[in-house]
Amino acid sequence: MVEHRLIERMIAVIKDALVQIQSSGKVDPFFVDTTVDFIRMYADRTHHGKEEEILFRDLDKKELLPDDRQVMNELIEEHVFGRHTTKTLIDANTRYRNGNEAALADIAEHLQTFVEFYPKHIEKEDKVFFPASRAYFTDDEDQAMLAEFWEFDRMMIHEKYKSVVKDLEA
Repeated sequence: MVEHRLIERMIAVIKDALVQIQSSGKVDPFFVDTTVDFIRMYADRTHHGKEEEILFRDLDKKELLPDDRQVMNELIEEHVFGRHTTKTLIDANTRYRNGNEAALADIAEHLQTFVEFYPKHIEKEDKVFFPASRAYFTDDEDQAMLAEFWEFDRMMIHEKYKSVVKDLEA
């Protein structure tokens, strides 16, 4: 949940950017790149990665109550939705960079989608899913998962820059 607080701060920055887009009729494509990087690497790959590759994996081994399983499946679908929105934001930013002024409306729309999506998604995780999921794990299982989370985070910087080099080599 600590990661959610940083995501919320980024959502506030995006809200401010949307106000500037409305008033100026333009956007800095590098701001969009930075937003995409944050969403992809921090919100999705780091935060959602831990959920999907560790927490959900371990919960899948448990006999979840139907409501808890449904919420977990909804969260997975929401992660997919976030990835799709990120891809469409990248496309809009590319079109804007290439001189398509109409793409500004698409950029604003996708940024607004994040502003609306993430607070609801975070609330569902913080207030519904995470408290319910804790009941399925012993203290030892919790500690093992936390250790795995730390290792996941530790490897993230290496994953990011291996990807950067691979892309540049291609």
